[in-house]
Amino acid sequence: MVEKLDEAARAALPGTLPEWDMVEGRDAIRRRFRFRDFSEAWGFMARVALLAEAQDHHPEWSNVWNKVEIVLTTHDADGLSERDLRLARSIDELLQGAAPQG
Repeated sequence: MVEKLDEAARAALPGTLPEWDMVEGRDAIRRRFRFRDFSEAWGFMARVALLAEAQDHHPEWSNVWNKVEIVLTTHDADGLSERDLRLARSIDELLQGAAPQG
């Protein structure tokens, strides 16, 4: 069984994952990305899909042209868990050197 994050881990989120926001009304985090065009956004999604598959933790996400939104929560824990933070950190690392616009 996957455990939810404790209060100390939650309090640390703004410092450890500053680009990610809490989703109002849900125990989840979200980050929005903007790329130059659809191809760049889709390429990013393909790379995230490989990360997610390797970690066996799959995001909720959407794509509209050059925009991608990723929401992370752990359904087995009924909320945020360390699995979400690990995938968020991996996504952030993926973007280093190839950061999206705005």
